[in-house]
Amino acid sequence: MLKNVAAVLLDGVHPFELGVICEVFGLDRSDEGLPVYDFGVVSAEGPVLRTHAGFTLGDLYGLDRLEEADLIAVPAGASYAVRDYPQELLDALRRAVDRGAWVLSVCSGVFVLGAAGLLDGRRCVSHWSHTELLSRTFPQAKVEQDGLYVEDGRVITSAGTAAGIDACLHLLRLEHGPEIANAVARRMVVPPHRDGGQAQFVERPLPRDRCDTVADVLGWMERHLDSEMTVEQLAEQAHMSPRTFARRFQQETGTTPYRWLLRQRVLFAQELLEATDETVDSVAGRSGFGSAAGLRHHFLRTLGTTPNAYRRTFRVPASAGAAGGAQSLGTVS
Repeated sequence: MLKNVAAVLLDGVHPFELGVICEVFGLDRSDEGLPVYDFGVVSAEGPVLRTHAGFTLGDLYGLDRLEEADLIAVPAGASYAVRDYPQELLDALRRAVDRGAWVLSVCSGVFVLGAAGLLDGRRCVSHWSHTELLSRTFPQAKVEQDGLYVEDGRVITSAGTAAGIDACLHLLRLEHGPEIANAVARRMVVPPHRDGGQAQFVERPLPRDRCDTVADVLGWMERHLDSEMTVEQLAEQAHMSPRTFARRFQQETGTTPYRWLLRQRVLFAQELLEATDETVDSVAGRSGFGSAAGLRHHFLRTLGTTPNAYRRTFRVPASAGAAGGAQSLGTVS
């Protein structure tokens, strides 16, 4: 049973991610019948640390405190992805997993786990902006692109910021059961489980700077998202043969015409769901999916959530200035 928890910090630690760990494991909620942990905050780099926000932390435990922990949590920090780590810390993390303790990272804290060799052969996740670098830095890790958190063996990794809450609540469910995890979630005023992954939060701007010969066609496609189109039609727009057009499109956008069009349709549907009161059927029609069922299918595949769930999460209230509707990508009816 989980009883002893340590959060281990390096210079530049992010206060929010540290706060997540303290909120879940560092508070005494015994008056509510919830577990109480022997909780300690550990410095891996001396008696005083500076946070990313500029203030300092002192009165911290030394690394020997990790040897008795049932869980070692590693919050995110500034430049964690591109720095060196104390060898004593990496050794302590490996020993913890070897003796059956949990190790949990929040966001870029995953790079510390990777440096300790704990990601080799394991599934893991980090913030979507770090996944490419994480894959390059630790090629033996099985980096997943979409998850809010991933558990593999005794190692739990999580995506950015609030996903650390999801990972901590998941560990509570594993160790104490859903009733305890749900009670802590209610105390924190957060959902005990969030649907979907982090794909719904990813911004993917168009690679316009690389699009020379097909730029005009991309603009035409944006203006006709609700229309059926074939490679032959698009090639005619570009005054190329279908074979040449498909090759140049792949070279300049990094994807196929179908996949590019599908992504733009999803992006436009996201805009409409966020900033208008149009029905899901109407959104599906305007964005080129034809029906609510078609929109739901592609939302689930692309974003890991449904149109209605997405709207509940990201809907901009009219009072915030969105009553005028989305700024359209130029779709014509």
